[in-house]
Amino acid sequence: MDAADSPHFSRTRTDRLPWYRQFWPWFLIAVPAAAVVMGIVTITLAVRTADGLVVDDYYNQGLAINQILERDERASTLGMAALVRFDHDAGRIDVQLSRSGVAADEQELNLQLLHPTIDDRDYTTRLIANGPGSYSGEIPDLIAGNWYVLIESKAHGWRLFGRASLPAQSALKLVAR
Repeated sequence: MDAADSPHFSRTRTDRLPWYRQFWPWFLIAVPAAAVVMGIVTITLAVRTADGLVVDDYYNQGLAINQILERDERASTLGMAALVRFDHDAGRIDVQLSRSGVAADEQELNLQLLHPTIDDRDYTTRLIANGPGSYSGEIPDLIAGNWYVLIESKAHGWRLFGRASLPAQSALKLVAR
């Protein structure tokens, strides 16, 4: 009696198929193959994209932190506050600046919109005085997401800093810390 004819030994249909037509060999090949493909994708992304959060002059930026803190402290001493309004349709930004309840007397301010991760998206513009404590400037079409808003006066050495979710947020209150 042949082993194949034995009642204890039976061949199923998958036993008769060649290996390349069965599920498990392909499954066992697919797992390491997927790891190799993902490794190649990761290496390609690492080589082709910039390291936006890494700076070359970290030492000099570390030394400059004291100047930044002094500008924040100066704004706090002066009691600076600003109401920032974004008009995305008109591409305009309006700022109402006050200093301890009195309108500020600046002629020009600098505004920076800083993207948290993409340096190429950062935008800087001048805000021109329209009247006592009122300033306006232009803003571009921004990608949706979180942005850091920085308003500073080079002449008087202060700055206000905050975070906005644009374009969803149309107004932002900045207060000196």
